[in-house]
Amino acid sequence: MEPKESASDSGPPEKGPHGEGHQNALERALHAARALILADLEASDVARADIVSLVEAAVTHRRWWVGQWPEGVAFVDGLVAQDVQDALLERYGRWPVCPVCVGPDFHALDVEPELGEEPHWVCGKTSTVVARVGYLGSKL
Repeated sequence: MEPKESASDSGPPEKGPHGEGHQNALERALHAARALILADLEASDVARADIVSLVEAAVTHRRWWVGQWPEGVAFVDGLVAQDVQDALLERYGRWPVCPVCVGPDFHALDVEPELGEEPHWVCGKTSTVVARVGYLGSKL
C-alpha cells in the first residue's frame, strides 16, 4: 500500500531560489505579515485607513527588500512590524504602548529579535515578552 499524497506533496515542485516557487513563498510571507500587523493594529484600536496605508507601504518596501535578499523572507513579520512602528512614530506617536508599565512615562514595545524569526513585542524596560507579533489582542 502506497502512502497517500498530502496537500503539500501535490502539484508541481517549486522552482529554484528565485523562481516561481520563491515568489509564491514571498507573497505568502508578505500576506501573513500584513495580517499579523493588521491584527495588532486592530487590537490597539488604531487600524484606520491612513494607518493601513502605512502597512501597505511597508509590505511594498519589504517585497523589494526580499527581492534583493531572498533569505530574508523568514524575517518579514518583524521587519514589517518595525516599519509600521517607525512610520507611526513619525506621524502619530508611539505604538504599541506598553501594557506592562504604568505611569506617566509611557513607551512603545520593541520588536525582538530585531532581525530574526518568530518576533515578539517586548517591554524594553523590563524585558517582559508581551506577545508574539500578531497576537497583541490577547494581551491588551
